[in-house]
Amino acid sequence: MSLKTDSRPLYLQVIDRIKRDIDEGMYKEKQQLPSEFELSKSLGVSRATLREALRQLEEESVVSRRHGVGTFVNSKPIVSSGIEQLSSITDMIIRSGRTPGSQYLSTELIEPTEEDRKRFAPKPIETLAKIERLRTADGQPAVFCVDKIDHRLIPLEQVHEQDSIFKLLEEHGKKRVGYAVTYIEPIGYHEVVSPLLHCEPDQALLLLKQMHFTEDDEPVLYSANYFRADVFSFYVLRTRS
Repeated sequence: MSLKTDSRPLYLQVIDRIKRDIDEGMYKEKQQLPSEFELSKSLGVSRATLREALRQLEEESVVSRRHGVGTFVNSKPIVSSGIEQLSSITDMIIRSGRTPGSQYLSTELIEPTEEDRKRFAPKPIETLAKIERLRTADGQPAVFCVDKIDHRLIPLEQVHEQDSIFKLLEEHGKKRVGYAVTYIEPIGYHEVVSPLLHCEPDQALLLLKQMHFTEDDEPVLYSANYFRADVFSFYVLRTRS
């Protein structure tokens, strides 16, 4: 089928065509697309045009290209959340219609690093509780979480019984998280986290580093959360001033 009856640039037509074929089930998640030669021939475009379309699709995380192997369809994120709204991971998973779960990997008391002391300043911190968890959606690994919190604010013996540290902090520490300062970093393969999340070697992760504060600007919780990019997507609602 020729694409040249459309007035738009050919590579944009190719992008729409491949997306439509994916939506209609012609190409399944994690399935390899036909070779560049086969695709360009079937679409009636040059390989240069096809490569530009695939490059754009890779930037949009629709496909992944593996050098020397081929192009594969990415899984669609099952959890989409506005990053401007502060929600617990538990709440995000529930809103997506999935069942949240937690696998606790470790809980330990640690001496804060200099970076930790800066994060929690001006509040003096002598001992932090470091909690590592694997969060699941419908039983599938979705997020690896590392939380650091003043050990006096939560009952460590109950950490394994509660999915949401927000709730523990509010119920036992009498501290309600009002806002967070968040930094987002896309990262590649992580030798510790990627195997825990059952990621492919070339599968990307989204790292959210968040310092949580009460409404009175008291720093209470630091989190480093590694999200599977094929399970979670984040967006920002921007308005004109």
